Amino acid sequence: MRSVTYSMSVSLDGYIVGPDGGFDWTAPDKDVFRFNTDQIQEVGVHLLGRRLYETMLYWETADQDPSLDDSRLVWAAIWKSLPKVVFSTTLSAVRGNARLASGGLAEEIERLRAEPGEGDIAIGGATLAAEAAALGLIDEYRARVYPVLVGGGIPFFPQRERQVDLELVETRTFSRVVYLRHRVARQAVS
Repeated sequence: MRSVTYSMSVSLDGYIVGPDGGFDWTAPDKDVFRFNTDQIQEVGVHLLGRRLYETMLYWETADQDPSLDDSRLVWAAIWKSLPKVVFSTTLSAVRGNARLASGGLAEEIERLRAEPGEGDIAIGGATLAAEAAALGLIDEYRARVYPVLVGGGIPFFPQRERQVDLELVETRTFSRVVYLRHRVARQAVS
């Protein structure tokens, strides 16, 4: 069965964007960018909320930017071809290899898990991830932790009133970023 993963850059104090909406502190160095490119190749479909979809639209035409280096052109090609499902109540159309979700998040994930296909089902965006977490649909949390305290903003982890036990699967340290991969510890059904 395809895993549902939630992967974002996060400040040390737990936010994906600061109180002003900025995330310029997440600019990856060469090694982190290469790692992100390797990771996106493991994704079979990416689920996005409207805000992240609009932020990532840049990559739909980035290959036309003559200032991009080869590594960013590779990322753009991978992202452009990756199937995407956008959850929005305000958008009436999406571009590129994307489609608007036709149902709720749980139904969409259930359908995608049932379809034949390779790669993880990735979720991007804290609001959409919070909904998936509340429904118990996230299998792995993948955080790239940056050494900055932003003091508020949109939290990486959803605020909820139940404990979720995690198992550490992988860590990796880059020059200034620490990657943490945790799997949700599921209780065996007997």
